[in-house]
Amino acid sequence: MTAGRAAVLENGALTVADVEYGRPGHGEVRVRLVASGLCHTDLGVIAGGIPFPSPGVIGHEGGGIVDEVGAGVTQITVGDKVLLSFTSCGACAGCDTGHPAYCETWQPRNLFGLLRGEDSGVITRDGAPISGHFFGQSSFGTYAIADERSLVKVGADADLAVLAPLGCGVLTGFGSMWNVLDPGTSDTVAVYGTGAVGLSAVMAAADRHPAAIVAIDLVDERLALARRLGATHTINPGTENVAERLAEITGGHGIDLSFDTTANPRVARGALDAAAIRGTVLVCGAPPPGTEILVDIQGILTGKVLRGVTMGDTVPQELIPRLAALHAEGRLPLEELEKTYALDDIDQAVADMHHGVTVKPVIVY
Repeated sequence: MTAGRAAVLENGALTVADVEYGRPGHGEVRVRLVASGLCHTDLGVIAGGIPFPSPGVIGHEGGGIVDEVGAGVTQITVGDKVLLSFTSCGACAGCDTGHPAYCETWQPRNLFGLLRGEDSGVITRDGAPISGHFFGQSSFGTYAIADERSLVKVGADADLAVLAPLGCGVLTGFGSMWNVLDPGTSDTVAVYGTGAVGLSAVMAAADRHPAAIVAIDLVDERLALARRLGATHTINPGTENVAERLAEITGGHGIDLSFDTTANPRVARGALDAAAIRGTVLVCGAPPPGTEILVDIQGILTGKVLRGVTMGDTVPQELIPRLAALHAEGRLPLEELEKTYALDDIDQAVADMHHGVTVKPVIVY
């Protein structure tokens, strides 16, 4: 066992504690973590909206250095710098066709930490096993025992503290815009919610130079940041009528491509109402199970499409190196979103994210 520290989730709260990390099992790698991003999905688990077994370790935007590899690992070696993303089975129809985010066992593997090998490495606290393997990694600690399929190798000069959030939030926002919505130069784009996912989508859209990029949020400071990152228009629903402003911006045409990151069904419905003929509304986020979007059937008979997305429909091993390269070129200014925190200050990081003080907290070990 290897001694370390982790933020253990128990009874709806995180407590930093001494833990022990076992050796990686077949197809697993133990990573000494340098940093981990904090994501709204983590907040959902803490709030009880996602039933991850407790006590346990969550976190799913890790970046670190490979410490030990288990049997059967072929693409990763000790000493490699890696970023951690989601896991998948590698054998189902989704995985075989280049869509691992739609793996047939995605939820139990990622959200619940299940479907692990019999020799899978464990985390213990005071000698008793606790849950791990969240998104195939559990990165709120000094080490992670991760699936090889969760890992993306990056260059030896990579700044892992800056790049760690690529594994989920940035990947989801950027990938959803690039891979799914795929805007052209004549399209109008609206992004609802300017957290890390939404702002990543704004940056991705700006790289495609559409006719307009509209960022919508209740926080003026985030709207100003969206402008700096490429938005051509901003709307604050607290002081402006969103429908009227979108009609004004588009000359009554409506929005061609909308991305709703809020997980709020009222926002999704508003995006549908504001969509152009044959427009697409893409939704992501993890609201509580049973959350429904009210749809006016007459309103979508003009060819409007309501579509969901997971993890930007990406292959992390393909997109993450591209994102790292864009950052190195100055075209993906992640530092604009981030603020670093120590592991002992993770509660403050959670509070700052929840209250909109920090767009993307990064826990640095």
